[in-house]
Amino acid sequence: MTVAAFLVLLMIGLPIALVLCLAALVFIFETGNPLLLDSYPLKMFTSLDNFGLLAIPVFILVGELMNGAGVTARLVRLAAVFVGALRGGLAYINVIANMMVASILGSATAQIAMMSRVMVPEMERAGYERAFAAGLTAFGGLLGPIIPPSIVFVVYAVLAQVAVRDMLIAGILPGLMLSGFFLLTLAALGWRHAYPQGERLDWPSRWRAARAALPMLAIPTVIIGTILGGFGSPTEAAALGAVTAALIGFLYTRTLRLRDLPAILLRTGLNTALVLFLVAAAGVFSWVLIYGQVPQTAATWIQSVATTPWAFMLLVLLLLLLVGTVIDGIPGLIMVVPILLPIATEVYGINPLHFGVVVSINLILGLLTPPVGIGLYVAASVSDTGALQIFRATLPFFAVACVALVILALVPWLSLALL
Repeated sequence: MTVAAFLVLLMIGLPIALVLCLAALVFIFETGNPLLLDSYPLKMFTSLDNFGLLAIPVFILVGELMNGAGVTARLVRLAAVFVGALRGGLAYINVIANMMVASILGSATAQIAMMSRVMVPEMERAGYERAFAAGLTAFGGLLGPIIPPSIVFVVYAVLAQVAVRDMLIAGILPGLMLSGFFLLTLAALGWRHAYPQGERLDWPSRWRAARAALPMLAIPTVIIGTILGGFGSPTEAAALGAVTAALIGFLYTRTLRLRDLPAILLRTGLNTALVLFLVAAAGVFSWVLIYGQVPQTAATWIQSVATTPWAFMLLVLLLLLLVGTVIDGIPGLIMVVPILLPIATEVYGINPLHFGVVVSINLILGLLTPPVGIGLYVAASVSDTGALQIFRATLPFFAVACVALVILALVPWLSLALL
């Protein structure tokens, strides 16, 4: 009955957080245990009672300040300095600019929305198909939750009880590898489809673009440098990044005004509330799953199918790819980690940081996978294009992301080398 309620509520279009809360209530009434109902609000609260989650609103604030400071457009021009003259140069600029923004923002949907407004019109004017431009921007947005900082990695670290700093560091090489795969895919597609030649900048123009954008790189340098150097926690690093973004916006670009701050703080609060409500709802749903002994049942079945750690990781990839098609990254993460993490670490001896990187990226890929694929719909909405058109236009990038996932699953070194 609980499964049926979950599927029906999902199909009628309720927000996923409400689906999780209501499905948990259905389970409680189905069991007839009033003690579970009494514990329901307490469990929602305890799901949020973790210091690591403090990083989320500060990272969101960094993104809002960065947007207000005009950082995105300057980073796009900086990317043009390096790859603008190549065939398909604007497509390369899209991916590289997404890498730079990812080192600041940490949210896929926010990055897709922001970058789509900047890149899709420019690529369309240069001769690219709108669906391809929107899809490439959406896949570039996948880098947001992988390259530090990452809200998804923060949530996983809290669930797995591992250091947030270690989890963020574990995402650096996978993020760079995925970026490299996307660039190689662009090179192959550009040779086959003869993408438009990029604009060749003269040296004075390159110097002006670099000079205008270099101060913007202070934001990711402060955030990542503080985390890697061990000078502060991820929350403190994000706070320093927010101060840096504010100073750049007020003193350097002069696009931020004091009157903008109330609106920025309001948007930060609303977005934080959405994320934390998802965390609380998914925490309650995971709690009832554990009470119903779903993890134990799943462990028995998985051990009967997967006899080696490699087989287990490949099975997880297939299962989570299906889960990611209907459930967003963070609620999906909170639902599956309590079930799969104990099996991964205790039965198969898999490092929790390596497992977290693979699971997180797998679920993030679901943002661009029909039928739900919220990242697809964000890109479609901003670019006024059909979501399925975008998905079809960027199938090579989806295939490459799947290959990268398999490599990450089978080669733990890529996640653990920098620790």
